[in-house]
Amino acid sequence: MKSGFFKAIASRPERHSLIDDIQGLLAGSLLAGLGVMFLSGAKLLSGGTAGVAFLLHYAAGWSFGLLFFLINLPFYYFAFRRMGPAFTIKTFLAVTLTSFFSSALPKFIGFGALDPFIAALVGGLLLGTGMLALFRHRASLGGFGILALFLQDRFGWRAGLVQLCFDCTVLALSFLVASPFIIACSVAGAAVLNLTLAINHRRDRYIAV
Repeated sequence: MKSGFFKAIASRPERHSLIDDIQGLLAGSLLAGLGVMFLSGAKLLSGGTAGVAFLLHYAAGWSFGLLFFLINLPFYYFAFRRMGPAFTIKTFLAVTLTSFFSSALPKFIGFGALDPFIAALVGGLLLGTGMLALFRHRASLGGFGILALFLQDRFGWRAGLVQLCFDCTVLALSFLVASPFIIACSVAGAAVLNLTLAINHRRDRYIAV
C-alpha cells in the first residue's frame, strides 16, 4: 500500500504522477475558467465548442457552463476511440471543472470596467495557458481540441494552427449575435490563444505523458 502511494506521487522526467495530473487539471481548468470570465464579461466570443457555447449563451441566455458541458458530450466517444481512456477521463474532468469555474467565479470576482480589446487579449492568454497546461497532462477542453490533438499526433500538424481553422468557422457565425467591433476583438483574443499554443506546445520539447 505504501509503495502504491509513493508511486502515485513520484514524478519521473518522462511521466507525470497522479498528483502532477491533479494539479495540472485543476490549474489548467481554473485558468480557462478565468479566461471565459474575461470574455463573457465583455460579451466576447471564442472558437471551438466554447465559441458554440458562447453563441447559444448570448442568443438564448442559457448558462455558458452548462452549455459547454453538454456540447462536449458527443466528442468523448471520439476521444475514447482515438486517444484512449486516460485522455478521455482527464478531458471529461477538465471540461467539468472549467464549466464549474466559469459559472462559480463570477460570484466571487467582478469587473468595474472591462475594455473589450483588453479583455480579449487577457482572456485569450488565460485560455491558451490553461489549455497548454491541460495538453501537457494529456487532456484538453474537449470538442475541436480533441481533433486538433489527434491530428497533431497522427500527422504532426500544430494543434494551435488546426484549432485556428475551426475557430475561424465559429467566429464567422458570430456575425449573427455580435457587432463587428466585438467580433474583431474576439478574433484578436483567438489569435492570442492559438499563438500561445502554437509557440509553446511542441512534443519534441516536452516529452512527459
